[in-house]
Amino acid sequence: MKKILLSFLAIGLFLSSFGQNDYRKRPALGIHFFLDDFKSAADMRNGGLATVLKSKEWHKTGKMNAGLAFSYIEGLSNYIDFVGTLSASFVNYPVPGKTLVNTNSPLLEGAATVNLKLLTDKYFFDPFITVGAGASKYRGYFGAFIPVGVGFQLKITPNTFVLLNSQYRVPITSNVAYHFYHSIGVAGVICKKKEIVIVTPPLPVKNYDRDFDGIPDSTDRCPDTPGLASLKGCPDRDGDGIADIDDKCPDVPGLARYQGCPIPDRDKDGINDEVDKCPDVFGYARYQGCPIPDTDKDGVNDEEDKCINEPGPASNFGCPLISETIINKVNLAAKNVFFATGSAKLLAKSFGPLKTVAQIMKDNPTFKINVEGHTDSVGKHDMNMTLSNNRAASVATYLKTIGGVDESRISSEGYGPDRPIAPNKLAAGRAKNRRVEMHLRNY
Repeated sequence: MKKILLSFLAIGLFLSSFGQNDYRKRPALGIHFFLDDFKSAADMRNGGLATVLKSKEWHKTGKMNAGLAFSYIEGLSNYIDFVGTLSASFVNYPVPGKTLVNTNSPLLEGAATVNLKLLTDKYFFDPFITVGAGASKYRGYFGAFIPVGVGFQLKITPNTFVLLNSQYRVPITSNVAYHFYHSIGVAGVICKKKEIVIVTPPLPVKNYDRDFDGIPDSTDRCPDTPGLASLKGCPDRDGDGIADIDDKCPDVPGLARYQGCPIPDRDKDGINDEVDKCPDVFGYARYQGCPIPDTDKDGVNDEEDKCINEPGPASNFGCPLISETIINKVNLAAKNVFFATGSAKLLAKSFGPLKTVAQIMKDNPTFKINVEGHTDSVGKHDMNMTLSNNRAASVATYLKTIGGVDESRISSEGYGPDRPIAPNKLAAGRAKNRRVEMHLRNY
């Protein structure tokens, strides 16, 4: 029993060490209705708690004795309340070792206990543990007991509390019986809380320096925070020369015209709004903060568009597509270009087709043409490469000199036997491979 009491007291002292606000209960008076239960206490001692729960009679009101109690309650700390209780009931008290006439007589009990609360009176619901000491009088028998138990408190108003408590009263003297004491009651505060008024003498204003920064409070804009004399006693965390109390970005260096914040960059493109010509659209420094332009509005930006003034698809580098009709005419002309055997000399029957190509180039000044020469695989590779180059150059020369097409719009190259379009094993395949190809483009 001593160990139990010491444990309860230790818990109470531990809880009372928490909290700086004063929520101690002011003196209060309470009235309680209670029930004494001797039968369940005897059953528990004889057979344990299981016997009590199995009993069909423990919960019957007729097996308990009702009574009325009055209490005085006062907080010793935020978590410990003192409770003094006087109670009276009419019972058939089973005085141990005594045989008494079975008549109801008054049982008077007084107890001094403490409620070790889990929370403070700040909260509506507050469970607690009860422990203390008490004395009783029944007929001519006086005795002492130790009440231990649990309960909880409900705060109805700041000055009114409902308390429910269940105690197990353990005898100290031989003429006291074990019994349960179950109570419910209400308590009200009987005196107002004393208000403590702390009067602080006025501090001398002249030369007083609360933050010890060497600047008197009379001239210090930030008297509670050490600061700089140049900023009238205020700190400047980011070192931008703007006092923190005036700085909307106190941890990032900024400018006074932006209230201490950096120059803004609304579109987050790394170019501040002061020099960004498109401050709300992500852009590039080379275009002064604006996106890459698309002059012809074809969806291909000018850096990738080879015809920035003419709309065209991305598949043709932003340039207009050349009609199939024109492409077919050029392809047909290329198939009718012929050379002297083993030579780069154009045959006369090639002139008509080449003039057709030249006229197409004149009618479409944006067109450019690539002339390609190809051979079969007969003979040495180097010789075929030279022959194909010379034949492509002959066509280019004709288009320039006879056809009147500007040299800058013509390119030529020979590929020898490296790009066959048919097998070289047969004569028909070799004839197809000896060819000129002309490819138009407008970029």
